[in-house]
Amino acid sequence: MPEGYLTTHVLDTARGLPAAGMTVTLYRIAGDSPKRLSQMITNADGRTDSPILPQSDFACGTYELVFEAGAYLTSIGVKPEAPRFLDIIPIRFGISDVESHYHVPLLLSPFGYSTYRGS
Repeated sequence: MPEGYLTTHVLDTARGLPAAGMTVTLYRIAGDSPKRLSQMITNADGRTDSPILPQSDFACGTYELVFEAGAYLTSIGVKPEAPRFLDIIPIRFGISDVESHYHVPLLLSPFGYSTYRGS
């Protein structure tokens, strides 16, 4: 059984706060049709309450986290442009070691974002 798992964390760098209430969806990418594995909402700390991909489902492959940034920005009162500059943010990444913890954070502001493999 694999020992690894996947987590995420969203920080609102414009406000210097965790991004609470953001919907995050995880897909496994294989072939022409991505398969939705889970969907969660970030808590008050900007994290999901449990791993977005737990040990029991952990496998090598290509995945995509989709962050609903536009809805989050609207919910905190950031006036939307038409269309909003950042709305849906997909981050595609690979898992190559089923024994590792993969952490894919999102640092967000209304006009930019960054990510990295965290610990």
